[in-house]
Amino acid sequence: MPEETIKNVVLVHGGFVDGSGWQGVYDLLTAEGYNVSVVQNPTVSLDDDVAVTKRAIADCEGPVVLVGHSYGGAVVTEAGTDEKVTALVYVAGFVPDAGESVNTLIADPPPGAPVPPILPPQDGFLFLDREKFAASFAADVQPQQAAFMADSQVPWGVGALEGAITKPAWRGLPSWYLITTEDQMIPPPAQRAMSERAGSSVTEVSASHSVYVSQPQAVASLIKEAAGRQTP
Repeated sequence: MPEETIKNVVLVHGGFVDGSGWQGVYDLLTAEGYNVSVVQNPTVSLDDDVAVTKRAIADCEGPVVLVGHSYGGAVVTEAGTDEKVTALVYVAGFVPDAGESVNTLIADPPPGAPVPPILPPQDGFLFLDREKFAASFAADVQPQQAAFMADSQVPWGVGALEGAITKPAWRGLPSWYLITTEDQMIPPPAQRAMSERAGSSVTEVSASHSVYVSQPQAVASLIKEAAGRQTP
């Protein structure tokens, strides 16, 4: 079968942020004719976020490349079993296996790994320390924008971190992974281990956890690579 470029892309954000951070990636892809949907996850529970993502997939006509950043990686791992999804792209994302959750993946960090400045839960929700947000989450983002991201944080539900995967989509689909080598949230060794386990096509870039904001071209390029590959 000849290669065909998939034109539908669904972008899934992670914890502490909303979908607006994808604008740079969105602009690049739509300028080249891609149909791009940006999911707005409540990030209260994994089940809710998967349901919201599946609604976005349902609105697409034809096959879909499903993209997840950070916690969004867990969402696309569960939602990606939808029959329309033909490729997965992880952007510094979690890649859980069956029975795993974000909590289980972060339970045993590599020696010397940075500790994200997550504050104690408030009414079942998590925030990053605003004063340390830029350094940990967005070190290569313009300071004014990083400050805005810190002050506009979306509460991340503890229940979302605990949501376990039932059937990991990456076991049946091709996947691509963008490793961020300067990441202070998900250690690069952990990213490498997860992407290797999933058999992903890997690209590494010198960037913070917010690579989708600071280097949208690198992210868009990997998405286009995934979209250009015809699945078996």
